[in-house]
Amino acid sequence: MTMTMLAYTVLTDPAPLEASADGRSPSMGTVYLVVTNTRKAVDWSTIEVKVPVGKGAGDLTQNIGTITAKGEYTDTQSGTQPVTQSVKVRRQGNVFQATPQTGRRARFEPGDYMVLTLENVTVAPTAGLAVLTVTETIRANTGWQINDAAVPLVKTAPKEIPAPRDFRPDKAMLDDGDKLTLSWEGSADFEYKILYPGAPQPVPVTGRTWSPTVAPKRATTYILIATSGTTPKQEHFLTTTVQVRNPILESLTATTGIDTPWVQGTANATKGRVTFTGTGVEITGNSGGQGTVTADKADLNGVNTTWVQGRNADDGWISFPQDGLRVHQNGRDESGNVSAHGGHIDVVHAQRIHGQDPSDGWISFWQHGLRVHRDGQKIFGAVTLSKVDLRR
Repeated sequence: MTMTMLAYTVLTDPAPLEASADGRSPSMGTVYLVVTNTRKAVDWSTIEVKVPVGKGAGDLTQNIGTITAKGEYTDTQSGTQPVTQSVKVRRQGNVFQATPQTGRRARFEPGDYMVLTLENVTVAPTAGLAVLTVTETIRANTGWQINDAAVPLVKTAPKEIPAPRDFRPDKAMLDDGDKLTLSWEGSADFEYKILYPGAPQPVPVTGRTWSPTVAPKRATTYILIATSGTTPKQEHFLTTTVQVRNPILESLTATTGIDTPWVQGTANATKGRVTFTGTGVEITGNSGGQGTVTADKADLNGVNTTWVQGRNADDGWISFPQDGLRVHQNGRDESGNVSAHGGHIDVVHAQRIHGQDPSDGWISFWQHGLRVHRDGQKIFGAVTLSKVDLRR
């Protein structure tokens, strides 16, 4: 049996090669054929590498045209430092032939080595053992020889696509006007979609980043859906939540209460504020001063206030001094009128009492008693009685 004069070893990147699979990107790799001389110096003219082409278990690739080849010879003996020079490599069909760069033949010294590299190999879709056939043309003591060697390499079954990971927002807390960008790590063999509240169906995504056309107005959870094109399909779900510093809610229902120091109107409103204190609430306007409460009716156990006025600025008003109450008119401090159907009063202090019409009579009070006037003037009037019972 004829032995080759040179030794041949195959290495691959990745190691081992992974067979291609339907529904995902082709599996690519690089094959390195390392040629070494472990015996004595020989001359060589060609080294050919035959690649099995097809889809089967014994084939390396089904597309020989994607492969690019190169060769390098390293001289480790001639000088103090190894010297590497190029080797000519050309393809004929499915055979790659290496020839010396310096001429028709070259010396291959013991300890020297050559590396033939096949790059961009599209790996065949069936796992198995592929065998490269190496043919060397070598000059030995008996003359030129042509020797063959079989160099095997393994293609493993394709592994499951790694699950996507690190689904994250660029900002965990958004302010008004901020743009949101979501990103993740994952294989290009997945089809990606994002689902979020308000979207009727998942939104298709290209690349590994995505931004909503409208930034969220409140805390929102986004779901990343990754689906493979393989059979059976792989499907993964990842979630991430974005918080909004000043959320906008359509409605809010709290079943056990709301704890907050204050409540304020929106930016488009007047920004009146209700503040919760230890004794109740305080109402302030948009300037920070005391504000106004508008209601149809109030049912209160008590009211503490310095004054009460009608809704218009020139309406009458009531103030509450220490000795009782005072009625004012026209929104000013001048005394006003009280109109009532009846009243029950223990004591009445008044300068005079007048009828309801301006021309009615009236009674004034002086230190000796009372005076009766008529026609709304100071002219003395009459008193009409059915009976008088005077006692001294």
